[in-house]
Amino acid sequence: MTGITAERLTAEAFEPFGEVLEAVGEPDRIINRGMCGRWHDLARLDFGPGGRAGVSIFRAEARALPYRLDLLERHPEGSQAFLPMHGHDWLVIVAPDMGDQPGQPRAFLAGGDQGVNFHRGTWHGVLTPLHDPGLFAVVDRIGDGANLEEHTLDPPIMVEI
Repeated sequence: MTGITAERLTAEAFEPFGEVLEAVGEPDRIINRGMCGRWHDLARLDFGPGGRAGVSIFRAEARALPYRLDLLERHPEGSQAFLPMHGHDWLVIVAPDMGDQPGQPRAFLAGGDQGVNFHRGTWHGVLTPLHDPGLFAVVDRIGDGANLEEHTLDPPIMVEI
């Protein structure tokens, strides 16, 4: 079984796969009579033809390290954004597309104050919180059509930090 080491999640490293959603630096705008900073338009949301935005809440079981990565998935009809609601580190796993199958996965250790938006068609691991409760707000495509492709990794890959 091969292994990979998770790297700290940064916008630059994650750019080929989507956007990192976080409040860094100074806000783009000050609103609500000066009482609120707004980091504006952070994600390229894409719901494809016939799709619409949906906001859901997911609760995933916490996973232990080293993590056994045996499944990647992608959503060909729309983007998918994950916003943690738990304040703990979590794993983000992605892989480049290599002719309708995932290439070599990369793992990122995201902080509890960092969300991600996967671009349409990006191979990614399942939701992987490292602590309970694994609560996330998710913004993704609601609509007809098949919007899930799964790829089993055989052999699996062990992810460490």
